[in-house]
Amino acid sequence: MSYAIVGFGAIGQALAHAFARKNIDVTVASRRPPEALAPQARVIGPTVIAKSLQEALEADTIILAVPFGEHREVAKALPSWNGKTVIDAMNAQVPLEELDGLLSSAYVAKAFTGAKFVKGFNHLIAATLAADPAVEGGHRVIFLSSDDDDAIAPVAALAKQLGFAPVKLGKLNEGGALVHARGRVWGPLIFQDLFKTVQ
Repeated sequence: MSYAIVGFGAIGQALAHAFARKNIDVTVASRRPPEALAPQARVIGPTVIAKSLQEALEADTIILAVPFGEHREVAKALPSWNGKTVIDAMNAQVPLEELDGLLSSAYVAKAFTGAKFVKGFNHLIAATLAADPAVEGGHRVIFLSSDDDDAIAPVAALAKQLGFAPVKLGKLNEGGALVHARGRVWGPLIFQDLFKTVQ
């Protein structure tokens, strides 16, 4: 399984730290050319490799960590998203009327037709997401939601591999609503830094 993080701001870099901590290869890309990202990628760790957007989108699993308004440009970069898993780590700082009455991930999913689409890694601030998720005998919780039951299992496996405790919330319009941020409306689990003890 190959992984890419698209977007190399605070959240993208936080996720890159999580991959580097576990020595898992991950490609990073953004609007900027790879040579602009490479110095920071090297600082984070040797398994974090800066590439062009087109090269990054060759990965099996793509984590979206771009500013919300840029997701459409990423979606247009591939003619088909069939066979890809897209993890939406964004929060929508836009007026609700711009989302056609949908939760942000349901709105974004429309642009990535054919992809297995999962909401995840979005409810924590970057500094917390970048920190070691193993704390006091437990693991930091990452919430996952999707309208595709088959899509959640590999993302949950990735979250575990990164040291997090995945908690499945169900479909986007049900449990997923708890971690969606739309405009000034925040789900009640946003910023909740929770831990799951090891059984």
